[in-house]
Amino acid sequence: MSALLALAACSPGDSQARVDPPSTPPADIAGFCAALHKELPETVAGLARTPTEPESGLTAAWGGSAIVLRCGIPKPPKMADPKQEGVHVNDVAWLLEKLPGGEFRFTTGMRKAYTEVRVDREHATDAGMLVGLSDVIAKTVPEGISSY
Repeated sequence: MSALLALAACSPGDSQARVDPPSTPPADIAGFCAALHKELPETVAGLARTPTEPESGLTAAWGGSAIVLRCGIPKPPKMADPKQEGVHVNDVAWLLEKLPGGEFRFTTGMRKAYTEVRVDREHATDAGMLVGLSDVIAKTVPEGISSY
């Protein structure tokens, strides 16, 4: 997916996002997530970064809970299904899942740590929000198969 449509700028949304962090991952995976967390952009798809509750180095959010990231999740069962849809954005492979209510969940594949990005229905118009996130994931989370 080399050319993606840019999402329209949106209001910043809620002042805080409730995000359940994943269970504590193994130390090597937590290290990749810490490196990713330090590099995450202040805006994604025109939405400002939002503090998460509880605060965690494994989570981030933009536009309230419009876009939510969790790093260090266990391997999703659907990752083993060869019929699952996926996209490649800036050298990062993403598993694509449409969720009830029109939300989407994107999960990285072929990286040493699994990272999940959930996008609400309003902002799930295309995979444009993955461009900046893919860049920092490619920079901070090495290619490979996660042991977790």
